[in-house]
Amino acid sequence: MKFVQLPLKDAFIIEAEPFIDSRGLFERIFCKNEFNKINHKKEIVQINHSLTKQKGAIRGMHFQLPPYTEIKIVKCINGMVFDVIIDIRKNSLTFLNWHSEILSKDNMKMLYIPEGFSHGFQTLEENCELLYFHTEFYTPQYEKGLRYNDPLINIKWNLEVTEISDKDKNYPSIDKNFIGV
Repeated sequence: MKFVQLPLKDAFIIEAEPFIDSRGLFERIFCKNEFNKINHKKEIVQINHSLTKQKGAIRGMHFQLPPYTEIKIVKCINGMVFDVIIDIRKNSLTFLNWHSEILSKDNMKMLYIPEGFSHGFQTLEENCELLYFHTEFYTPQYEKGLRYNDPLINIKWNLEVTEISDKDKNYPSIDKNFIGV
């Protein structure tokens, strides 16, 4: 695995280095020893899978509050998504800055999302499937989100939004009282 530092501190793209032969390929998704290179020490406690059927759909921008902030590792296993992270760490030099990456079945990249980030994505094709590796259990009472079209963040989504859940589209906009996590 190759870890590429992103402009937002502690966030990485993980590039696969698959073994390819006449049978196909073999790819390592997680190795505790390899993740030590980026000082990842937390245990993966939950792995989730999502299928988003419609092109242009958005899921996000989700995060969990302390003490359940989590590291996420996201991999697209079918289709292609415009994946977005927002730094919401209150003492970060990049507080409220966002970064995006294209994750796809073909490029085999993974996104390493540190604690204190909000995460979401937009599907660029139909039937996109993602795997999410989490260092905390899903804790609904600590789940929060940022509005996908918050003018203060100003994410430049690739496509017109075709579908979004009521919960995701009704998160409040950030105001002067938002201090991050």
